[in-house]
Amino acid sequence: MPTDQPPRRSRRGLGIAGVVLACGAVAIVVTGISAREKSSAELRTWTDEQAISSVAVTRPDGKAPTATLDLPGRLEAYSRAPIYARVSGYVKSWSADIGAKVKAGEVIAEIEAPDLDQQLLQARADLASQQASAKLSEATLNRRKTLVASNFVSAQEIDERTADLAAKKAAVNSGQANVERLEALAGYKKITAPFDGVVTERNTDVGALINAGSSSGPAMFVVSDIAKLRVYVNVPQNYAPLVRIGGKAVIALPEYPGRTFPATVEASSQAVDVASGTMRIQLGLDNAKGELMPGGFANVKLALVRDSAPLHIPASALIFNRSGLRVATVGSDDRVQLKPVTIARDLGREIELSAGLTADDRIIIAPPDGIANGEKVRVVADDAAKAGKPTASEKQDVKG
Repeated sequence: MPTDQPPRRSRRGLGIAGVVLACGAVAIVVTGISAREKSSAELRTWTDEQAISSVAVTRPDGKAPTATLDLPGRLEAYSRAPIYARVSGYVKSWSADIGAKVKAGEVIAEIEAPDLDQQLLQARADLASQQASAKLSEATLNRRKTLVASNFVSAQEIDERTADLAAKKAAVNSGQANVERLEALAGYKKITAPFDGVVTERNTDVGALINAGSSSGPAMFVVSDIAKLRVYVNVPQNYAPLVRIGGKAVIALPEYPGRTFPATVEASSQAVDVASGTMRIQLGLDNAKGELMPGGFANVKLALVRDSAPLHIPASALIFNRSGLRVATVGSDDRVQLKPVTIARDLGREIELSAGLTADDRIIIAPPDGIANGEKVRVVADDAAKAGKPTASEKQDVKG
């Protein structure tokens, strides 16, 4: 019996060692699985975080309420009169060439019209004949009236002579009117300036055949009053309400670099042209020194009257696709909100908006491709916060 005890103890020790080894192996396996699951969870978390786009945001910038609008314009004479001949004939002489300053009523050309002269002579001769006939008819009537008492002349004859005299007097009046008409036309043989101004065109010369009327060719002369000029500008429809009568403007001309000329808005068409979508306005420009030329191009800077400050955003913030023109904003929950906007002016690096955003919106400066509404983003920079710019609500609090 004593010889059998050592083997029993050895087998018991081996069993205990096996259990310990099995437990250790299980612990190692469990630890490995836990570590792998933790690593997978960390990888998923890192992957999800990397999938969130990082964006820089800013707030719309409110500019000063007073702004200007640069538009091309055209200078025109304040008064411009193309002068056509009222009588047909030949140019006998002219005395005012282009650039000549003329006074109202000054003779600038004379027309030789022999046909008209002959018509006037004939009309005067006809008038003299009609006057003689009327005088004879009147004398005959008066003689007949003296014989009425002796019953030598009947009442019927007196009535006939009276009617004849009335007809002769009517013929005299008609002849007199015809003579006056031809005399008035003869007065148009002298071409005169309608007002004080400058001759800007001369399209005739001595001996040229002249046809009466304005549809047979160019005007003989064009006289323009350039002491004051009209400036015509076509204003886009969305800016039309911002241009007021009496508003100020600054005119720049290519022939006078570095100089500007003040002008005033005098009138507007109060209608939008269907083809161009613009409203025409007229400005008055003083030109007492005669430095400016009608018909020339001008760059017009109009002062706009605004009731509120316009909002400006970076041009890079615009998104244009099949859904239209939109801007990506970030809400308080850091999720994207795509808002449609309306552009008022394209200023290059900046865009002036007329509708769509508020001053407190956080807009994404450079939205990534494919950004969607409701997408989660990470704000990494706020330009307004960096620059210490107050929001619109903060501005209101400060004012209060």
